[in-house]
Amino acid sequence: MDPKELNLRELRFLKILFSQRSLTRSADILGTSQPSASKILARLRTHFDDPLFIRVGSAMNPTPKAEQLEQPLTEMLLAAQAMQSSTEDFDPKSSDREFKILTTDIGMIRFLPPLLQRLADEGQNLRLRAIPLDTREFSAQLETGEADIALGSFSQASGNTRRQRLYADNFVSIARLDHPRLDELTRRRNFLKERHVIVAATNAGHAAHMMVQRALETELHPNRIMMRVPSFMPVGFIVSNSEAIGTMPAVLANYISDKLNLGAFQPPLTLPRLDISQFWHERLHRDPAHRWLRARIFELFGPQSMRA
Repeated sequence: MDPKELNLRELRFLKILFSQRSLTRSADILGTSQPSASKILARLRTHFDDPLFIRVGSAMNPTPKAEQLEQPLTEMLLAAQAMQSSTEDFDPKSSDREFKILTTDIGMIRFLPPLLQRLADEGQNLRLRAIPLDTREFSAQLETGEADIALGSFSQASGNTRRQRLYADNFVSIARLDHPRLDELTRRRNFLKERHVIVAATNAGHAAHMMVQRALETELHPNRIMMRVPSFMPVGFIVSNSEAIGTMPAVLANYISDKLNLGAFQPPLTLPRLDISQFWHERLHRDPAHRWLRARIFELFGPQSMRA
């Protein structure tokens, strides 16, 4: 290849810059270092004889030349993806494809073990890669190919993102089975008198998590909040070793209750419901391997499997 020609990775990086307007975040999504990303941008600038992106405050804004390139660049990358996708039926037994799954920390426990087992049953060389979720980059991560599919409850998705609903989950509260006031916790007054562990919502969770945090903080007196943690994973361990109350998605509570000797109950507050879906970008909609993966996910986690 002529060294003056650009490769697909460099063009993907340019596409990521359009959505992120940040060299650091674009480097993270591409899976490279910031110095390497700077070199790619320098090469793009030389190739197009234009700065392409100018820093304004904390953002990288496109030049008029870059804005002219955005639409043909998008079409070119979609065409390249279509050419790379096989037109034949997908055969999991002979494939060594790695599927990249974007989900929360809870999703990694809920989805990945059963999905990994299904892949092992149908294709010995199939692989999974777990991609950490940042809802600010959720659509961009699908669009640029950093992730093949996202599993969870997301309200902000681009127009090129497709969705299939899997199941609904609700929030429950947990306490030690030998909690001295366990039988009284479903009464609102008693619930609010207890000390609580609250998950402080982050960009690595769902929007509903922030709604739950706000609901609890609105109802509870500040001195009733024993601890704030960044994710749901440590809540069960803290509750199992204290008299604190935790609130989390029911699917996680069901998973850890027996292991940690916890009891789950419906909190006496109005909390949101989680609609869990699988999301993917339009460019992979007809890809045979991706269609196979979506079908397996729906079989494992769709409405029929949840009822069973």
